[in-house]
Amino acid sequence: MMDSTTETNHANFTDDYYPDLASTCNTERIKLLGSVFFPVLYSAVFVFGLVGNSLVLCVLIVCKKLTSMTDVYLLNLAISDLLFVFSLPFLAHYTSDQWTFGNEMCKIICGVYYIGFYSSVFFLTLMSIDRYLAIVHSVYALKVRTTRLSIVISLAVWSVSILASIPNLIFTQEFNEEGTMKCASFYQNNRIAWKLLANSEVNILGLVIPLAILLFCYSHILKALKRCTNRNRHKAMKLVFVVVVAFFFFWAPFNIVLFLDSLRSLHIIDDCQTSQNVDLALQVTENISFIHCCLNPLIYAFVGEKFKKYVNEIFRKHARFLLPCKDNNVFQSYYSTSSVRTQLSHSSVTDTII
Repeated sequence: MMDSTTETNHANFTDDYYPDLASTCNTERIKLLGSVFFPVLYSAVFVFGLVGNSLVLCVLIVCKKLTSMTDVYLLNLAISDLLFVFSLPFLAHYTSDQWTFGNEMCKIICGVYYIGFYSSVFFLTLMSIDRYLAIVHSVYALKVRTTRLSIVISLAVWSVSILASIPNLIFTQEFNEEGTMKCASFYQNNRIAWKLLANSEVNILGLVIPLAILLFCYSHILKALKRCTNRNRHKAMKLVFVVVVAFFFFWAPFNIVLFLDSLRSLHIIDDCQTSQNVDLALQVTENISFIHCCLNPLIYAFVGEKFKKYVNEIFRKHARFLLPCKDNNVFQSYYSTSSVRTQLSHSSVTDTII
């Protein structure tokens, strides 16, 4: 994450300075890679993430009216991704030059970055639990899948996300290093302990727990789908596979390298070449993970046939897309609460997925 890399990465918010390696390790090649390639990537992710998540907000607020628990989670997921996307223009400038926005903006952007990251992962996890309840425990889901409860849970998620981001927000500051203004975490005498805590927090809250929940929920969902004879069964099973694989592919590599970075802080990894490889891997895997916020609208919204119909309607009637929808039934997303029945029918199982 933003506090994951060493001083070689001007796009990130941590100064992991290693005096024992600095005198022998030449990091100019890694700096050059970051200053040339990453601003372009940040800009592309910003554009696609902004457009995709804004369309999701438009459909949910203007037309869907947040009539189900999953609608509320999907709305919050889009807001989380937009928060995350908001930090990218600042990071793009930071990567290409140096930090020029002042100490207050340094803390604000760091906070927005981490709150967006944690809340996005948490809402992805909640949506998996919501699908699990709707399909595997449909009778029980009738009692608990309410809009009011989803709002309470969402507020709790935002609170936890803010609390998880506080350590990074406290220790992040603007400072001058050898004539270059940086925005990074400065831990002073206790920097190694705090750095290990920050890395472990990202590993546990950002991957281990969410991935375990996703695997549990979707493994049971797949079992339910196998008993279904609906023609959309295979499409629904493929979508389940895509959800899990996409989450693992975009977040696992970065978390693995982040764990290696923690080993480096403990001097378990302390040779120059390995340190350079960790620096480079952190930059590459972190930037790959950024792309996931662009895919969320595609995976969780636009794959639904009814959701896509309304998006097409937006483009056909772009001059009136802010007007109230005349027929909400036409614009129900694939999360439609009609899939939750007292009896789990074949069609309702696949409707909840696609």
